[in-house]
Amino acid sequence: MPRIPDAEIERLKTEVSLVRLAESAGIALVRQGKDHVGLCPFHEEDTPSLRIDAQKNVWHCFGCGLGGGVIDWVMKKNGVSFRHAVELLKDGRPDVRCAPVKNSRVRVLEAPVVADAKDAELLGQVMDYYHDTLKSSPEALAYLAARGIDDQDLIETFRLGYANRTLGLRLPEKTRKAGAEIRGRLEKLGIYRKSGHEHLSGSLVVPLTDERGAVLGAYGRKIRDDLRKGTPLHLYLPGPHRGMWNVQALTASKEIILCEALIDAMTFWCAGYRNVTAAYGVEGFTPEMLSLFKARGIARVLIAFDRDDAGERGAQKVAAQLMEAGIDCWRILFPHGMDANAYALKVTPASKSLGALIRKAEWLGSGTVPARAAPEPETAIVPAETPEAAKEKMAAEEPSSLAASPLPASPVPAAPQCDLAA
Repeated sequence: MPRIPDAEIERLKTEVSLVRLAESAGIALVRQGKDHVGLCPFHEEDTPSLRIDAQKNVWHCFGCGLGGGVIDWVMKKNGVSFRHAVELLKDGRPDVRCAPVKNSRVRVLEAPVVADAKDAELLGQVMDYYHDTLKSSPEALAYLAARGIDDQDLIETFRLGYANRTLGLRLPEKTRKAGAEIRGRLEKLGIYRKSGHEHLSGSLVVPLTDERGAVLGAYGRKIRDDLRKGTPLHLYLPGPHRGMWNVQALTASKEIILCEALIDAMTFWCAGYRNVTAAYGVEGFTPEMLSLFKARGIARVLIAFDRDDAGERGAQKVAAQLMEAGIDCWRILFPHGMDANAYALKVTPASKSLGALIRKAEWLGSGTVPARAAPEPETAIVPAETPEAAKEKMAAEEPSSLAASPLPASPVPAAPQCDLAA
Protein backbone atom coordinates (compact mmCIF):
# COMPACT_ATOMS: atom_id res chain seq x y z
CA MET A 1 0.00 0.00 0.00
CA PRO A 2 1.41 3.43 -0.90
CA ARG A 3 2.71 5.30 2.12
CA ILE A 4 0.92 8.51 3.07
CA PRO A 5 3.47 11.33 2.67
CA ASP A 6 4.70 12.78 5.96
CA ALA A 7 4.04 16.27 4.62
CA GLU A 8 0.37 15.42 4.11
CA ILE A 9 0.06 14.07 7.65
CA GLU A 10 1.72 17.15 9.12
CA ARG A 11 -0.51 19.44 7.04
CA LEU A 12 -3.65 17.81 8.43
CA LYS A 13 -2.33 17.92 11.99
CA THR A 14 -1.76 21.67 11.77
CA GLU A 15 -4.54 22.85 9.46
CA VAL A 16 -7.53 20.98 10.95
CA SER A 17 -8.71 22.60 14.18
CA LEU A 18 -9.37 20.16 17.02
CA VAL A 19 -11.62 22.71 18.71
CA ARG A 20 -13.85 22.95 15.64
CA LEU A 21 -13.68 19.18 15.23
CA ALA A 22 -14.96 18.63 18.76
CA GLU A 23 -17.63 21.31 18.52
CA SER A 24 -18.88 19.92 15.21
CA ALA A 25 -19.38 16.60 17.04
CA GLY A 26 -21.70 18.34 19.52
CA ILE A 27 -19.23 18.74 22.38
CA ALA A 28 -19.70 21.95 24.37
CA LEU A 29 -16.31 23.45 25.17
CA VAL A 30 -15.49 26.05 27.81
CA ARG A 31 -12.34 28.16 27.70
CA GLN A 32 -10.07 27.67 30.73
CA GLY A 33 -6.79 29.53 30.31
CA LYS A 34 -5.11 28.29 27.15
CA ASP A 35 -7.22 25.12 27.08
CA HIS A 36 -10.75 24.26 25.99
CA VAL A 37 -12.51 21.89 28.38
CA GLY A 38 -15.51 19.64 27.81
CA LEU A 39 -17.07 16.23 28.41
CA CYS A 40 -15.07 13.40 26.86
CA PRO A 41 -17.10 11.58 24.16
CA PHE A 42 -15.17 8.35 24.68
CA HIS A 43 -16.45 7.46 28.14
CA GLU A 44 -19.33 8.41 30.42
CA GLU A 45 -18.64 11.26 32.82
CA ASP A 46 -20.39 14.12 34.58
CA THR A 47 -17.34 16.29 35.22
CA PRO A 48 -15.48 17.56 32.15
CA SER A 49 -12.08 15.91 31.85
CA LEU A 50 -11.36 16.48 28.17
CA ARG A 51 -8.81 19.22 27.51
CA ILE A 52 -7.85 20.57 24.10
CA ASP A 53 -4.74 22.71 23.65
CA ALA A 54 -5.74 24.90 20.70
CA GLN A 55 -2.22 26.20 20.16
CA LYS A 56 -0.60 22.77 19.95
CA ASN A 57 -3.78 21.28 18.42
CA VAL A 58 -3.70 18.22 20.70
CA TRP A 59 -6.18 16.73 23.15
CA HIS A 60 -6.08 14.63 26.32
CA CYS A 61 -8.71 13.18 28.62
CA PHE A 62 -7.74 12.96 32.26
CA GLY A 63 -10.61 10.56 32.85
CA CYS A 64 -9.90 7.75 30.37
CA GLY A 65 -6.30 8.62 29.50
CA LEU A 66 -6.86 8.91 25.76
CA GLY A 67 -5.31 11.70 23.73
CA GLY A 68 -3.42 12.72 20.62
CA GLY A 69 -3.94 14.90 17.56
CA VAL A 70 -6.66 15.31 14.96
CA ILE A 71 -5.99 11.96 13.28
CA ASP A 72 -6.16 10.13 16.61
CA TRP A 73 -9.44 11.91 17.35
CA VAL A 74 -11.05 10.85 14.08
CA MET A 75 -9.77 7.27 14.44
CA LYS A 76 -11.32 6.98 17.90
CA LYS A 77 -14.48 8.97 17.24
CA ASN A 78 -15.33 7.17 13.99
CA GLY A 79 -13.84 3.79 14.76
CA VAL A 80 -11.69 3.78 11.61
CA SER A 81 -8.11 3.03 10.61
CA PHE A 82 -5.32 5.58 10.38
CA ARG A 83 -5.56 5.67 6.58
CA HIS A 84 -9.35 6.03 6.67
CA ALA A 85 -9.06 8.86 9.18
CA VAL A 86 -6.63 10.65 6.88
CA GLU A 87 -9.05 10.23 3.96
CA LEU A 88 -11.88 11.67 6.06
CA LEU A 89 -9.81 14.67 7.03
CA LYS A 90 -8.65 15.23 3.45
CA ASP A 91 -12.27 15.01 2.34
CA GLY A 92 -13.19 17.75 4.81
CA ARG A 93 -15.89 15.67 6.52
CA PRO A 94 -14.29 14.23 9.65
CA ASP A 95 -17.15 14.97 12.03
CA VAL A 96 -19.28 12.34 10.21
CA ARG A 97 -22.46 13.33 11.92
CA CYS A 98 -22.17 9.69 12.79
CA ALA A 99 -23.61 7.56 15.53
CA PRO A 100 -21.58 6.92 18.69
CA VAL A 101 -18.35 4.99 18.40
CA LYS A 102 -20.03 1.60 18.78
CA ASN A 103 -22.11 2.34 15.65
CA SER A 104 -19.36 4.11 13.71
CA ARG A 105 -19.27 1.55 10.91
CA VAL A 106 -21.50 3.86 8.87
CA ARG A 107 -19.53 5.24 5.92
CA VAL A 108 -19.05 8.96 5.81
CA LEU A 109 -17.17 9.32 2.54
CA GLU A 110 -19.24 9.80 -0.58
CA ALA A 111 -19.34 6.68 -2.75
CA PRO A 112 -17.77 7.26 -6.19
CA VAL A 113 -19.93 4.61 -7.85
CA VAL A 114 -23.66 4.24 -8.41
CA ALA A 115 -25.03 0.89 -7.31
CA ASP A 116 -27.47 0.49 -10.19
CA ALA A 117 -25.01 1.60 -12.90
CA LYS A 118 -24.44 -0.74 -15.83
CA ASP A 119 -21.10 -2.54 -15.97
CA ALA A 120 -19.50 -0.16 -18.47
CA GLU A 121 -20.69 2.85 -16.46
CA LEU A 122 -19.46 1.28 -13.23
CA LEU A 123 -16.00 0.77 -14.71
CA GLY A 124 -16.01 4.35 -15.89
CA GLN A 125 -16.94 5.59 -12.42
CA VAL A 126 -14.08 3.63 -10.86
CA MET A 127 -11.66 5.08 -13.42
CA ASP A 128 -12.98 8.57 -12.65
CA TYR A 129 -12.28 7.96 -8.97
CA TYR A 130 -8.75 6.78 -9.75
CA HIS A 131 -8.30 9.86 -11.93
CA ASP A 132 -9.32 12.19 -9.09
CA THR A 133 -7.04 10.26 -6.74
CA LEU A 134 -4.03 10.72 -9.01
CA LYS A 135 -4.48 14.49 -9.15
CA SER A 136 -4.22 14.71 -5.35
CA SER A 137 -1.47 12.08 -4.91
CA PRO A 138 2.06 13.53 -4.70
CA GLU A 139 3.60 10.07 -5.11
CA ALA A 140 1.72 9.37 -8.34
CA LEU A 141 2.46 12.79 -9.81
CA ALA A 142 6.11 12.37 -8.85
CA TYR A 143 6.19 9.07 -10.73
CA LEU A 144 4.82 10.70 -13.88
CA ALA A 145 7.41 13.47 -13.56
CA ALA A 146 10.20 10.92 -13.17
CA ARG A 147 9.07 9.26 -16.39
CA GLY A 148 8.84 12.60 -18.19
CA ILE A 149 5.09 12.29 -18.84
CA ASP A 150 3.66 14.69 -16.25
CA ASP A 151 1.77 16.53 -18.97
CA GLN A 152 -1.60 17.93 -17.90
CA ASP A 153 -3.10 17.45 -21.35
CA LEU A 154 -2.07 13.79 -21.24
CA ILE A 155 -3.46 13.30 -17.74
CA GLU A 156 -6.81 14.89 -18.55
CA THR A 157 -7.24 13.62 -22.12
CA PHE A 158 -6.66 9.99 -21.20
CA ARG A 159 -7.99 10.16 -17.62
CA LEU A 160 -4.82 8.76 -16.08
CA GLY A 161 -5.48 7.53 -12.56
CA TYR A 162 -3.93 6.09 -9.43
CA ALA A 163 -5.23 3.17 -7.37
CA ASN A 164 -4.10 3.79 -3.79
CA ARG A 165 -6.36 1.30 -2.04
CA THR A 166 -8.85 3.90 -0.82
CA LEU A 167 -11.75 2.88 -3.06
CA GLY A 168 -13.04 0.47 -0.41
CA LEU A 169 -13.19 3.27 2.14
CA ARG A 170 -15.86 4.94 0.02
CA LEU A 171 -18.04 1.89 -0.51
CA PRO A 172 -20.76 0.62 1.85
CA GLU A 173 -19.48 -1.84 4.46
CA LYS A 174 -18.96 -5.31 3.01
CA THR A 175 -21.00 -6.70 5.90
CA ARG A 176 -24.04 -4.88 4.55
CA LYS A 177 -26.11 -6.06 1.62
CA ALA A 178 -25.34 -2.99 -0.49
CA GLY A 179 -21.63 -3.28 0.24
CA ALA A 180 -21.49 -6.97 -0.58
CA GLU A 181 -23.40 -6.48 -3.83
CA ILE A 182 -21.26 -3.64 -5.17
CA ARG A 183 -18.05 -5.43 -4.23
CA GLY A 184 -19.32 -8.55 -5.94
CA ARG A 185 -19.92 -6.62 -9.14
CA LEU A 186 -16.52 -4.95 -8.96
CA GLU A 187 -14.92 -8.36 -8.45
CA LYS A 188 -16.57 -9.67 -11.62
CA LEU A 189 -15.26 -6.65 -13.49
CA GLY A 190 -11.74 -7.29 -12.19
CA ILE A 191 -11.44 -4.21 -10.00
CA TYR A 192 -11.36 -6.38 -6.88
CA ARG A 193 -9.72 -9.74 -6.37
CA LYS A 194 -11.39 -12.58 -4.50
CA SER A 195 -9.19 -11.67 -1.54
CA GLY A 196 -11.00 -8.33 -1.34
CA HIS A 197 -7.98 -6.30 -2.43
CA GLU A 198 -7.98 -3.83 -5.31
CA HIS A 199 -6.39 -5.54 -8.29
CA LEU A 200 -4.47 -2.46 -9.45
CA SER A 201 -3.52 -1.22 -5.98
CA GLY A 202 -0.36 0.88 -6.00
CA SER A 203 -0.50 1.39 -9.75
CA LEU A 204 -0.72 4.17 -12.25
CA VAL A 205 -3.99 3.31 -14.03
CA VAL A 206 -4.53 3.92 -17.75
CA PRO A 207 -8.04 3.33 -19.15
CA LEU A 208 -8.35 1.45 -22.45
CA THR A 209 -11.37 2.21 -24.60
CA ASP A 210 -13.26 1.51 -27.78
CA GLU A 211 -13.69 4.07 -30.57
CA ARG A 212 -16.70 5.61 -28.82
CA GLY A 213 -14.71 6.17 -25.67
CA ALA A 214 -16.37 3.40 -23.62
CA VAL A 215 -13.98 1.77 -21.18
CA LEU A 216 -13.13 -1.81 -22.07
CA GLY A 217 -9.94 -2.41 -20.12
CA ALA A 218 -7.26 -0.89 -17.91
CA TYR A 219 -3.51 -1.08 -17.57
CA GLY A 220 -1.79 -0.73 -14.21
CA ARG A 221 1.86 0.13 -13.69
CA LYS A 222 3.28 -0.16 -10.15
CA ILE A 223 4.94 3.09 -9.19
CA ARG A 224 7.04 2.05 -6.19
CA ASP A 225 10.56 0.65 -6.51
CA ASP A 226 10.69 -1.06 -3.10
CA LEU A 227 8.27 -3.89 -3.86
CA ARG A 228 8.87 -7.48 -2.85
CA LYS A 229 10.95 -9.46 -5.32
CA GLY A 230 8.74 -11.04 -7.96
CA THR A 231 5.90 -8.52 -7.64
CA PRO A 232 4.47 -7.91 -11.14
CA LEU A 233 5.06 -4.34 -12.27
CA HIS A 234 2.52 -4.50 -15.10
CA LEU A 235 -1.11 -5.49 -14.58
CA TYR A 236 -4.31 -5.63 -16.59
CA LEU A 237 -7.82 -6.41 -15.55
CA PRO A 238 -8.52 -10.14 -15.80
CA GLY A 239 -9.97 -11.61 -18.95
CA PRO A 240 -9.26 -11.20 -22.65
CA HIS A 241 -7.48 -8.04 -23.78
CA ARG A 242 -10.03 -5.49 -24.89
CA GLY A 243 -9.79 -1.88 -25.85
CA MET A 244 -6.91 0.28 -26.99
CA TRP A 245 -5.13 3.39 -25.82
CA ASN A 246 -5.52 6.47 -28.06
CA VAL A 247 -7.71 4.57 -30.50
CA GLN A 248 -8.78 7.93 -31.97
CA ALA A 249 -5.36 8.17 -33.64
CA LEU A 250 -6.42 5.47 -36.10
CA THR A 251 -8.95 7.81 -37.68
CA ALA A 252 -6.67 10.84 -37.66
CA SER A 253 -3.65 9.45 -39.49
CA LYS A 254 -2.78 6.73 -42.00
CA GLU A 255 0.59 6.26 -40.31
CA ILE A 256 0.77 4.92 -36.76
CA ILE A 257 3.63 4.57 -34.31
CA LEU A 258 3.13 1.26 -32.48
CA CYS A 259 4.90 0.91 -29.12
CA GLU A 260 5.46 -2.16 -27.01
CA ALA A 261 4.45 -0.37 -23.82
CA LEU A 262 2.01 2.33 -22.82
CA ILE A 263 4.63 4.43 -21.02
CA ASP A 264 6.57 4.54 -24.30
CA ALA A 265 3.46 5.48 -26.29
CA MET A 266 2.68 8.28 -23.85
CA THR A 267 6.29 9.45 -24.22
CA PHE A 268 5.79 9.92 -27.97
CA TRP A 269 2.44 11.63 -27.33
CA CYS A 270 3.98 14.12 -24.90
CA ALA A 271 6.75 14.82 -27.41
CA GLY A 272 4.12 15.86 -29.94
CA TYR A 273 3.67 12.68 -32.00
CA ARG A 274 0.00 12.04 -31.42
CA ASN A 275 -0.39 9.26 -34.03
CA VAL A 276 0.72 6.63 -31.53
CA THR A 277 -0.70 3.65 -29.68
CA ALA A 278 0.60 0.58 -27.87
CA ALA A 279 0.29 -3.19 -27.93
CA TYR A 280 -0.30 -5.24 -24.78
CA GLY A 281 3.38 -5.84 -24.35
CA VAL A 282 5.90 -7.49 -26.65
CA GLU A 283 3.55 -10.38 -27.46
CA GLY A 284 0.38 -8.32 -27.16
CA PHE A 285 -0.60 -7.16 -30.63
CA THR A 286 -4.11 -8.58 -30.65
CA PRO A 287 -6.40 -9.67 -33.51
CA GLU A 288 -8.71 -6.82 -32.43
CA MET A 289 -5.92 -4.32 -33.02
CA LEU A 290 -5.09 -5.79 -36.41
CA SER A 291 -8.75 -5.64 -37.41
CA LEU A 292 -8.97 -1.99 -36.36
CA PHE A 293 -5.81 -1.12 -38.27
CA LYS A 294 -7.27 -2.67 -41.42
CA ALA A 295 -10.74 -1.22 -40.93
CA ARG A 296 -9.35 2.30 -40.53
CA GLY A 297 -7.14 2.01 -43.59
CA ILE A 298 -3.80 2.32 -41.81
CA ALA A 299 -1.15 2.27 -44.56
CA ARG A 300 2.10 2.48 -42.61
CA VAL A 301 3.17 1.37 -39.14
CA LEU A 302 6.38 2.42 -37.40
CA ILE A 303 7.14 -0.28 -34.83
CA ALA A 304 8.77 1.30 -31.76
CA PHE A 305 9.34 -1.80 -29.62
CA ASP A 306 12.23 -1.98 -27.14
CA ARG A 307 15.70 -2.43 -28.61
CA ASP A 308 16.40 -5.78 -26.97
CA ASP A 309 16.13 -9.43 -28.01
CA ALA A 310 12.47 -9.73 -27.00
CA GLY A 311 11.62 -6.46 -28.67
CA GLU A 312 13.34 -7.50 -31.91
CA ARG A 313 11.48 -10.80 -32.02
CA GLY A 314 8.19 -9.09 -31.21
CA ALA A 315 8.73 -6.42 -33.87
CA GLN A 316 9.42 -9.04 -36.55
CA LYS A 317 6.30 -10.98 -35.57
CA VAL A 318 4.06 -7.91 -35.64
CA ALA A 319 5.58 -6.75 -38.92
CA ALA A 320 4.81 -10.10 -40.52
CA GLN A 321 1.17 -9.85 -39.47
CA LEU A 322 0.82 -6.28 -40.66
CA MET A 323 2.59 -6.77 -44.00
CA GLU A 324 0.48 -9.83 -44.70
CA ALA A 325 -2.51 -7.49 -44.30
CA GLY A 326 -0.96 -5.09 -46.83
CA ILE A 327 0.36 -2.57 -44.31
CA ASP A 328 3.92 -1.30 -44.81
CA CYS A 329 6.19 -1.50 -41.77
CA TRP A 330 9.28 0.29 -40.49
CA ARG A 331 11.32 -0.27 -37.33
CA ILE A 332 12.24 2.67 -35.10
CA LEU A 333 15.68 1.83 -33.73
CA PHE A 334 16.59 3.10 -30.29
CA PRO A 335 20.11 2.63 -28.94
CA HIS A 336 20.68 -0.99 -27.92
CA GLY A 337 19.01 -1.89 -24.64
CA MET A 338 16.74 1.16 -24.59
CA ASP A 339 13.05 1.88 -25.09
CA ALA A 340 11.31 5.10 -26.09
CA ASN A 341 10.91 6.41 -22.56
CA ALA A 342 14.48 5.67 -21.46
CA TYR A 343 15.78 7.30 -24.62
CA ALA A 344 13.57 10.39 -24.29
CA LEU A 345 14.77 10.93 -20.72
CA LYS A 346 18.39 11.06 -21.90
CA VAL A 347 18.01 13.50 -24.79
CA THR A 348 17.03 17.16 -25.05
CA PRO A 349 14.71 18.08 -26.55
CA ALA A 350 13.00 14.70 -26.70
CA SER A 351 10.69 15.77 -29.52
CA LYS A 352 13.60 16.54 -31.84
CA SER A 353 15.53 13.35 -31.05
CA LEU A 354 12.47 11.11 -31.37
CA GLY A 355 11.68 12.83 -34.66
CA ALA A 356 15.17 11.99 -35.91
CA LEU A 357 14.62 8.31 -35.07
CA ILE A 358 11.27 8.38 -36.87
CA ARG A 359 12.95 9.77 -40.01
CA LYS A 360 15.67 7.11 -39.83
CA ALA A 361 13.26 4.21 -39.24
CA GLU A 362 14.35 0.99 -40.98
CA TRP A 363 12.17 -0.53 -43.72
CA LEU A 364 11.16 -4.08 -42.78
CA GLY A 365 9.79 -5.19 -46.14
CA SER A 366 11.52 -6.42 -49.28
CA GLY A 367 11.98 -4.79 -52.65
CA THR A 368 11.64 -1.08 -53.29
CA VAL A 369 11.21 1.00 -50.16
CA PRO A 370 7.82 2.78 -50.28
CA ALA A 371 7.81 6.56 -50.17
CA ARG A 372 7.07 8.01 -46.77
CA ALA A 373 6.89 11.63 -45.74
CA ALA A 374 9.05 12.31 -42.70
CA PRO A 375 8.01 14.66 -39.89
CA GLU A 376 9.62 18.05 -39.98
CA PRO A 377 10.49 19.66 -36.64
CA GLU A 378 8.17 22.57 -37.31
CA THR A 379 5.20 20.30 -38.04
CA ALA A 380 5.42 18.16 -34.94
CA ILE A 381 3.00 19.27 -32.25
CA VAL A 382 5.05 20.22 -29.26
CA PRO A 383 3.60 20.24 -25.73
CA ALA A 384 3.61 24.04 -25.57
CA GLU A 385 1.12 24.30 -28.44
CA THR A 386 -2.59 23.96 -27.86
CA PRO A 387 -4.37 21.28 -29.90
CA GLU A 388 -6.30 23.99 -31.76
CA ALA A 389 -3.19 26.00 -32.64
CA ALA A 390 -1.36 22.88 -33.76
CA LYS A 391 -4.28 21.85 -35.94
CA GLU A 392 -4.38 25.24 -37.64
CA LYS A 393 -0.62 25.14 -38.11
CA MET A 394 -0.73 21.72 -39.72
CA ALA A 395 -3.52 22.78 -42.10
CA ALA A 396 -1.40 25.67 -43.37
CA GLU A 397 1.64 23.48 -44.08
CA GLU A 398 2.62 20.65 -46.37
CA PRO A 399 0.68 17.58 -45.19
CA SER A 400 2.86 14.93 -43.54
CA SER A 401 1.98 11.33 -42.91
CA LEU A 402 3.37 11.75 -39.42
CA ALA A 403 1.53 14.96 -38.65
CA ALA A 404 0.36 14.79 -35.07
CA SER A 405 -3.27 13.81 -34.87
CA PRO A 406 -5.73 16.09 -33.10
CA LEU A 407 -6.84 15.41 -29.57
CA PRO A 408 -10.03 13.42 -29.06
CA ALA A 409 -13.17 15.54 -29.25
CA SER A 410 -13.99 14.59 -25.71
CA PRO A 411 -11.90 13.21 -22.83
CA VAL A 412 -11.19 9.52 -23.05
CA PRO A 413 -13.39 7.77 -20.49
CA ALA A 414 -12.28 5.41 -17.77
CA ALA A 415 -11.43 1.73 -18.25
CA PRO A 416 -12.00 -1.98 -17.36
CA GLN A 417 -9.85 -5.08 -18.29
CA CYS A 418 -6.42 -5.42 -20.03
CA ASP A 419 -2.52 -5.79 -20.06
CA LEU A 420 0.57 -3.75 -21.41
CA ALA A 421 4.26 -3.34 -20.45
CA ALA A 422 6.38 -0.31 -19.79
